[in-house]
Amino acid sequence: MRTVLMVAEKPSLAQSIAKILSKGSCTSRKGLNASCSVHEFTGSFQGQTVQYKMTSVCGHVMSLDFIAKYNNWDKVDPAELFSQAPTEKKEVNPKLNMVKFLQMEARGCDYLVLWLDCDKEGENICFEVLDAVQPMMKSALHEQTVYRAKFSSITDTDIWKAMNTLGTPNRNEALSVDARQELDLRIGCAFTRFQTKYFQGKYGNLDSTLISFGPCQTPTLGFCVERHDKIQSFKPENYWVIQAKVFKGKDNPLTLDWNRVKVFDKEVGQMFVNLVKTSKEALVESVTKKEKAKQRPLALNTVEMLRVASSSLGMGPQHTMQIAERLYTQGYISYPRTETTHYPENFDLKGTLKQQINSRWWGEEVKNLLSAGINQPKKGVDAGDHPPITPMRAASEIELGSDGWRLYEYITQHFIATVSPDCKYLQTTIVFNIGTEEFSCSGKTLISPGYTTFMPWQGIPLEEALPVCESGDVFTVEEIKLLEKQTGPPDYLTEAELITLMEKHGIGTDASIPVHINNVCQRNYVTVENGRKLKPTNLGIVLVHGYYKIDAELVLPSIRSAVEKQLTLIALGKAHFQEVLQHALEIFKKKFHYFVDSICGELTYSHALQTNPFSEWIRWCSGFTGMDDLMEVSFSPIADSGKPMSRCGKCRRFMKFILAKPSRLHCSHCDETYSLPQNGAIKLYKELRCPLDDFELVLWTSGTRGKSYPLCPYCYSNPPFRDTKKNVGCNECTHPSCQHSLNSLGIGQCVECDSGVLVLDPTSGPKWKMSCNRCNVVVHFFEHAHRVQVAQENCEACDAPLVTVDFNKARTPLPDGETQHTGCVFCDSLFQDLVELKHAAMRHPMHRGGGARRGRGRGRGRRGPPKRPKDKMAELAAYFV
Repeated sequence: MRTVLMVAEKPSLAQSIAKILSKGSCTSRKGLNASCSVHEFTGSFQGQTVQYKMTSVCGHVMSLDFIAKYNNWDKVDPAELFSQAPTEKKEVNPKLNMVKFLQMEARGCDYLVLWLDCDKEGENICFEVLDAVQPMMKSALHEQTVYRAKFSSITDTDIWKAMNTLGTPNRNEALSVDARQELDLRIGCAFTRFQTKYFQGKYGNLDSTLISFGPCQTPTLGFCVERHDKIQSFKPENYWVIQAKVFKGKDNPLTLDWNRVKVFDKEVGQMFVNLVKTSKEALVESVTKKEKAKQRPLALNTVEMLRVASSSLGMGPQHTMQIAERLYTQGYISYPRTETTHYPENFDLKGTLKQQINSRWWGEEVKNLLSAGINQPKKGVDAGDHPPITPMRAASEIELGSDGWRLYEYITQHFIATVSPDCKYLQTTIVFNIGTEEFSCSGKTLISPGYTTFMPWQGIPLEEALPVCESGDVFTVEEIKLLEKQTGPPDYLTEAELITLMEKHGIGTDASIPVHINNVCQRNYVTVENGRKLKPTNLGIVLVHGYYKIDAELVLPSIRSAVEKQLTLIALGKAHFQEVLQHALEIFKKKFHYFVDSICGELTYSHALQTNPFSEWIRWCSGFTGMDDLMEVSFSPIADSGKPMSRCGKCRRFMKFILAKPSRLHCSHCDETYSLPQNGAIKLYKELRCPLDDFELVLWTSGTRGKSYPLCPYCYSNPPFRDTKKNVGCNECTHPSCQHSLNSLGIGQCVECDSGVLVLDPTSGPKWKMSCNRCNVVVHFFEHAHRVQVAQENCEACDAPLVTVDFNKARTPLPDGETQHTGCVFCDSLFQDLVELKHAAMRHPMHRGGGARRGRGRGRGRRGPPKRPKDKMAELAAYFV
């Protein structure tokens, strides 16, 4: 029996498709990586009985990056990244072992059916899967073995239709994504590395870990700053309007609008007031009544969904897309990434609508709509991708959760509105003559709510009824006023307005627009204020103004829009991948050189790099002006920032601790800046010094429930030994005799990770603990002890260093009131009940802490006897080399 391997984009999607195609009879097992399951069943394929294996990936399998040599920011000239730096595909998440998993499942399979999301990114993942599995599959001459399923929703009808109309993956669409990835990588990294190194080395309060540039991200920021500039440069202007109040009989006074609207000269306004005041009566010149219609909306696409979610639901674009994707994979809505606003001719509008008949929120109205007959939806734009976003089955708030329900509710209301009648209303306008001037008032009266029954926020507001009158009627003038008003500035861009601008100018795609908006917020270029308004920070403003000053095309949308059109041509097969890539890179390479030269004055960038490594050149040219003129207005020089903390090992003067992101130490005398660990607190460590370079040690801690370790600021950025990685503290240092090093304080192999060592935290008393120097495992032990020290002797059973503990006399757990004991943390029976494994509560969102492991005496874990940190002879050899 032949075997068909089928691969979806997400585990939940694979499960849903397998249940539909197997009619609920599939068996499931965990795959190699434990994240993706494999669902197996027997069925028919191309007229033969086959064994199906349905599994998935977790988004992209591979990502593009430079080879390791070119990821050293200090030694690589960013200009090399445009052409000279080779790239390679790496697994997005090596821990998932996705390639190995796919190859294992593909071994011996005859056919491959790809169920990836039906957009360009999905097409790109198709070929990532293909590259992994094809070498492991059976090869068949003159027989098609690879198929592509096209679908827009997770329903029985759509999935079976896709299975019966299999096609082939589109290489051109995948290449267009490859081109975009390489452009964004090379352009973004070159500009980002230069900006970050240059400006962070000069200014101490930028408050941004990364000063990034992106071909789409930067124009996105440009829109926000452009609106900010309009607000700042706005000059209010006074103007005057005439307000008239009239009444007839016992009716309430009617406020009229002046048909000239306003004048900008007070004396002219006063002249008109005097003319109007000559008459005590207002003559009705005309009464017009006109029936109007507020048209039902077009079918829903991604951009409109993001706009409404931001403006009406208060949900950011990134969050909205995450919820929409979850609703899609659970089968509640159709595919949420589409540019189309026109339903296909064969779209089952009635069938989709009937699913909502039993809804407690709009069920009755849907029944009435079906009995009266649905309306033909407005003709929108068919972008040739997916159908518009629609609900695929009924749901409740209990099923979906708060935000999920609110988005589903809007999508459903919007769909029902597209097949509902237009909203109809009567607009009445009364025109008055008072003296020589014309005034008017108007009102709307609802005739039929139409689609606004389902979208009440777009309904006609209730207004006070206008008095019944006809041409020639006379009203009494109650009051004539000249009101002084002032023009106001525009408001900051809302997310909804920004999305509209990005769509209009071709910045990003329906899938990437939320990512670009999220990036400018995360980089501290923009803050989200009340009402989802985007207010640029000083850093964002200065960067955009600097780009305008040097090369406006770096921030204007025109050049990126042109690149997007070229990428679309690749997807359509009308342009060559390499030609588009090289042309765009050549343009940005020239712009990069001009940008750098402009920042650094008359200095020729390429000539300087011939004699200076990149990091040295950055420091040397820091005295030049250009974009610095703008920076200096808003930010303080690094030498004037921070507060004194620890002494420099070179000049013995105090270095300043700069708290703004990224936190670091700066010696103004040596003009040197030293990196520090982020997302924690830094303080001086007992004025102790590093024996290698004489720098005073500092202590990093992630909080009382977390980890802490001392580090040497110089060694942290400049590893002292060849086997030491960059950016590690004393708990990973292999110095053979330093009292703070791994050799002195290491106790044993981590009980959970493969490469970590449990290291005593000498600052943790009286709540003593040892922490893994790689993962977030923390072992609490010997609470209330006076002192805990790592002894020179080793355990005979497991070879781990012994620990000497001096207990509090009043709280000693030792028999006969003994207070001191030396033993192995892992083997000593007296110690085992005093050891508790926990996980550190990390500040960084990627390392959320777990609870304590229940039960004591688990120090030894699952991995057998702990290993010693390292052989002493090897450490001495490394030290002396």
